[in-house]
Amino acid sequence: MEKLKSSITNMVLVLTGVALITGCILAFVNHVTEEPIAAQKQKTLEDGIKAVMGGGELTVAKTDTVRQNDQKGKELTYVIYQTKDASQKDLGAAVESTTGGFGGDLKVLVGFDPKGNILGYTLLEHAETPGLGAKADNWFQKGQKGDIIGKNPEEALTVSKDGGKIDAITASTITSRAFLNAVNNAYKAYKNTPIDGESGATKQDTNS
Repeated sequence: MEKLKSSITNMVLVLTGVALITGCILAFVNHVTEEPIAAQKQKTLEDGIKAVMGGGELTVAKTDTVRQNDQKGKELTYVIYQTKDASQKDLGAAVESTTGGFGGDLKVLVGFDPKGNILGYTLLEHAETPGLGAKADNWFQKGQKGDIIGKNPEEALTVSKDGGKIDAITASTITSRAFLNAVNNAYKAYKNTPIDGESGATKQDTNS
């Protein structure tokens, strides 16, 4: 009986030691990789802003955060990157917009000129069925079947199945609706950006 107690005690001590060591290793790895991951995300965002605003030299002059309710009354947060060119001319803004897709959240970065016309877009994150996310990233680009570039969402963009003028991704109407909702909501956030909005003071150079 004493041997059994001793064995159980040793086993518990060993398992506890292994758990502690594993926890320390994971914490160390997380600490080491945290900064590079954050830096990569920042670079991805900077490249995305430049791409959706049509390329060329630009600077993020101001960052605004806008909160507004979607069609279902859920409050969502939008990040608006106001951009200027080298001569400080207003180029419009890139807007981060998130909505629920078929498989989870769909985060889109949409570029608008000062009049609200769409300059470009890119998907930042998605949890769609493999393949559908990649399709959404291309389907609505200039010259493609669902081309939205140059359009103004003052009149909400909707798929043809819902009476709109945008062709949905083949066999993926739900993802298409979610994507267009994200774009429409981004437009509303951009047009409703308050003058005294919650703003960041950072000026982000995207020339590199």
